[in-house]
Amino acid sequence: MHYQTILRAATAVVLLLIESVVRGQSSTYTNIYTIPPLPAAPTFTSPLAVSTSVPPTGPNLSNGLALTPPLGWSSWNGFGPNINESLLRDTIDTIASNGLKEAGFVYVNLDDGWQRYPGNRMDHPLEADPVKFPSGIKALADYAHSKGLKLGIYSGPGQTTCAGYTGSQGHEDEDAKMFASWGIDHLKYDSCCAYQLAPKSVVQQVILTMSQALLNSGRPIVYHACHCGWADSWEWAAQYGANQWRIGQDISDDFDYPGNRMKYFFDVLDLLDRGNGLVQYSGPGHWNDYDMLIIGLNGKSQHVGAGCSNVEYRTHVSMWAMVCSPLLIGSDVRTLNNDSMETLTNPEIIAISQDPLGQAASTVGVGDQDGGDLQVYAKAMEDGSFAVALLNRGSKTADMSISPKRDLTVAWDKYTVRDVWKHETTGPYDTPYMVEVISHEAKILRLTQVVANASMPLL
Repeated sequence: MHYQTILRAATAVVLLLIESVVRGQSSTYTNIYTIPPLPAAPTFTSPLAVSTSVPPTGPNLSNGLALTPPLGWSSWNGFGPNINESLLRDTIDTIASNGLKEAGFVYVNLDDGWQRYPGNRMDHPLEADPVKFPSGIKALADYAHSKGLKLGIYSGPGQTTCAGYTGSQGHEDEDAKMFASWGIDHLKYDSCCAYQLAPKSVVQQVILTMSQALLNSGRPIVYHACHCGWADSWEWAAQYGANQWRIGQDISDDFDYPGNRMKYFFDVLDLLDRGNGLVQYSGPGHWNDYDMLIIGLNGKSQHVGAGCSNVEYRTHVSMWAMVCSPLLIGSDVRTLNNDSMETLTNPEIIAISQDPLGQAASTVGVGDQDGGDLQVYAKAMEDGSFAVALLNRGSKTADMSISPKRDLTVAWDKYTVRDVWKHETTGPYDTPYMVEVISHEAKILRLTQVVANASMPLL
């Protein structure tokens, strides 16, 4: 277990305990790394007065942004709070020159740790650390923009953030205007630590407050309302102006870890399972966020987890594209190996992620097979084709099949199959298509109807 990850978890818990003491409460908060919460959790009391007069159906706010899932990079999984101007400029230069920008990865997002002061906002202003970022955040945003990229930043609605730095509580309008003046393009607003035990109405209000502040800031800023899958945020966050929201707790660098690391972290399969019943909440401008990509961490970063195989990382990226999650690389882009780069820059995978129809994949057809180890996911595409994932969660190689009539309920007499990893189109077929899928692999296919007297499509 790496030091900074433990520090972040411990800091969050300590801050909650401190707030409890300050307010004179006799009970203590539930450890945020316990799922589910312990019985008889204490009643939440906001550190500052927060109105709960939120319309039950939501105010229907929209900034008109993120019509396809955001693609880019985020600093936390690879570096924690140990970020600085040199690292960010190196990252910007690398993304701009190694093919990631051309593939669509344009957001370069600072996570927690850019702030100057640890401690409560009532005691400190929110400003950039002059040692870590001597040129300031505006200069960094200008540099990203000069390279054709966008810059994101991090804050939270509490007195402190998850890593213990000053938050935005009580200063939302001021901070939104400051972010806009810097040229910020994306805000991750992390309420997980300060508001874990808050009633849903309170969480809605703090998300709404920053949403309105961003809309009034004079600059288009993509809004990530991060609440770690609590308070059913997928049900209401879009109406409160959020472009993306987390559906679960932090991802670990694991494909299929037994249980949850530290009784908190989710692995790749955990998050896929979590999202299976939530696809209806995702669409253009508002996306279920399955958390950052772990490809390239290889079990060696300060993030938790043992790492994955190349096959598992490829399945991870493929499935995040299928379910329309934002794709934010969490590793050091300067050291990505050839396998990782090939996975991340496959234009056919990116096309599935960025399809304008914006339909997230769901499980289809005969359902889970072989005791749940074999799953078929599918999503309709704008051009009338279907993207299909044949996912083998099990430990043995298996034959898997897809049938448009049986699984997609479309009356196609003949169809072609495009394997987007082999870049090969085969067919036409008039029977179910069958293929061998190795352990932890996802075969990603594009199925297209063959119309009578029409030539076979070239995808």
